[in-house]
Amino acid sequence: MTTAIRAKICGLTTVDSVAAAVNAGAAYVGFVFFPKSPRNISIELARELAADVPPGVCKVALVVDADNETLDAINDAVPLDMLQLHGNETPERVAEIRARYGLPVMKAVGIRGAEDLEQIDIYAEVADQLLIDAKPPKGADLPGGNGVAFDWSLLSGRRWPTPWMLAGGLTPDNALRAANLTGANQLDVSSGVESAAGVKDLDKIDRFIAQLGPMPPRLV
Repeated sequence: MTTAIRAKICGLTTVDSVAAAVNAGAAYVGFVFFPKSPRNISIELARELAADVPPGVCKVALVVDADNETLDAINDAVPLDMLQLHGNETPERVAEIRARYGLPVMKAVGIRGAEDLEQIDIYAEVADQLLIDAKPPKGADLPGGNGVAFDWSLLSGRRWPTPWMLAGGLTPDNALRAANLTGANQLDVSSGVESAAGVKDLDKIDRFIAQLGPMPPRLV
């Protein structure tokens, strides 16, 4: 694959893991604001971690069906570059959030089968970026970060005008294969670079990004 591949390391919770992602060449770092997640952090900690992110690395806040009060509190305290909506937000809600905060919005779209692909086209009309992820297993508490993949061949040969990244079940051992199969030039990983739920493995972060080849220019 000749296209440069950007990496997003999501669910960062410590100074060391943020530094590992940045030093390895991540284009995006993600902070989770969802109480049910083992990667959930406080607004105060997110502000501290974001302060260590140098210019050129996109700081992303992941929220799940957050109300305006929650989003206001996050945006007032944390210097963000992007909002990631990982719940059941409607296209109208995506557009509302985008207009309210003046930040680029990434919308997660869950895929299990071919019947889910039409949702990508719908959200491509209102979001700045798309995160194409595996639908969570039935009964799961988390909308993402479950370490499961969908059938990547569903995306083979498909393209959208809106920038997108692939997520779901990615690891240092399969990321490049996933990119080649789907045509993705952006990959998002969370549980795939952990030693335990919510605990980032600094070596896995480095290996994940290293296998993607020379990093393309960063975004911000």
